[in-house]
Amino acid sequence: MDKKYESLRKLWREIEERLTRESEEVIETILEKHDKAKRAWNYLKNNRFLQSQWEMADYIVVKKMKYNAHGDTHAKVVAANALKILNILVKKGIVPDMVKEGLGDLEDVYLVVLTAALLHDIGNQVNRRDHNLHSVILAIPILDDLLDMIYEDPFKKGVIRCQILHAIYTHMEDEKSYTMEASIVKVADGTDMTKGRSRIPYDLGNVNIHTVSALSVDSVEIVEGEDVPVEIRCYMTNSSGIFQVEEILNRKLLAGTLVNLIKIIAVTIPEGFEKDERMVKKLVGIKGRFQHLSS
Repeated sequence: MDKKYESLRKLWREIEERLTRESEEVIETILEKHDKAKRAWNYLKNNRFLQSQWEMADYIVVKKMKYNAHGDTHAKVVAANALKILNILVKKGIVPDMVKEGLGDLEDVYLVVLTAALLHDIGNQVNRRDHNLHSVILAIPILDDLLDMIYEDPFKKGVIRCQILHAIYTHMEDEKSYTMEASIVKVADGTDMTKGRSRIPYDLGNVNIHTVSALSVDSVEIVEGEDVPVEIRCYMTNSSGIFQVEEILNRKLLAGTLVNLIKIIAVTIPEGFEKDERMVKKLVGIKGRFQHLSS
């Protein structure tokens, strides 16, 4: 199994590298105008300790649990998408909670959203169960080092850390996010559902609705909406992708404060085509786990 895992890991490394590269470009483009968040990004992306946290999160959930990827690529995709959502909301005149309630300025908001997105899943290295709580615990020393570099006032540092930790803890769909900043991170987490992140567990034999539905989602776009500020467009090659959209992305939207500001659109492609792409040809149950056979 180790040889098969390493072979698949190498095969799909190209996909991860492309997603990482694209996400980093988005992050760095958006942060050009936001100095605090840019400093945080430069510190975190080059932090060797944090890199080990991402790597071990992937080790547990992908190699050991045969679950979808939750390492550095996922963290950066979520961060990029969170910043896209934040950018559009700000452009449309929506005032973030931290600004509205006098807890910080827009620069602080960008730092909170970016940092929470990058750290939200590091707790998977402990266990998938309760990983949001583990992520909070593991993030605290990282945040203390980071925020000491950016904020002189201990009170302000405490406020910013609170906002980040709330976003990390509530990123799952069964937890209520009470701030706009946390809700952005939560929804952005749900947008990382495209086929690349489930390819390895699927090829390792973990065939279930999570892996098959993720393989069915070809791409996700985050754009300005017409009747609401933000549209999230999900393009699927198979109708099973609706599980990702309804049971994960939409539940995350409903469990936050952005439900009236974001519209989700799911479309099967190519549009007008009468049949879906077949994702599964034959399943065989072995030792309690279904495996996919291509013939």
